[in-house]
Amino acid sequence: MACTPVRRHDVARLEYKYQRHGTTGLFGNLHVATGQIWAPLLRDTRGELDMLENINNVISLGGVDATYRFVMDNLNTHCSETLVRMIATMIGFEDDLGLKGRKGILQSTASRREFLSDPSHRIRFIFTPRHCSWLNQIEIWFGTLRRKLLRRMSFTSIEHLEDRILAFIEYYNSTLARPYKWTYQGTLLAA
Repeated sequence: MACTPVRRHDVARLEYKYQRHGTTGLFGNLHVATGQIWAPLLRDTRGELDMLENINNVISLGGVDATYRFVMDNLNTHCSETLVRMIATMIGFEDDLGLKGRKGILQSTASRREFLSDPSHRIRFIFTPRHCSWLNQIEIWFGTLRRKLLRRMSFTSIEHLEDRILAFIEYYNSTLARPYKWTYQGTLLAA
């Protein structure tokens, strides 16, 4: 997609010939205290193994006993059996996890989510309510990425797109990153 040059007060025009070169998925990890993106992971899939690699990459940045709080939406890979097993190993959980679909912690999505959300674990997952992804600050950052890099851009290949995303993240972390300031004061939206 090409964008013709726009003069002041004119409407932007997009080229009618569009060729899609493919897509890529970005696992973004916003460090809330600094506003930086940690361990970005670009993949053409977003399955369980990709999710495990992403979580492992973030955890490997900290110390052995570091505490982590991951805020996530309710995607099924965010409470998979493999993720529960990996986290159980990392936190030293030695009890029986049970069997997926049958018993114990692994029995259901709800039981796995409850285990991952346990406040006593040093690696804890906080799941946003359904249809409330706007509560997750990484979604604000994805909007920044879209506005500052992707909007009306044309990329010649997936590699070109990925290179630009990684370069933008490096630039963002060194110059623009800051904690998001919540401005909502807690007043009721409706009575």
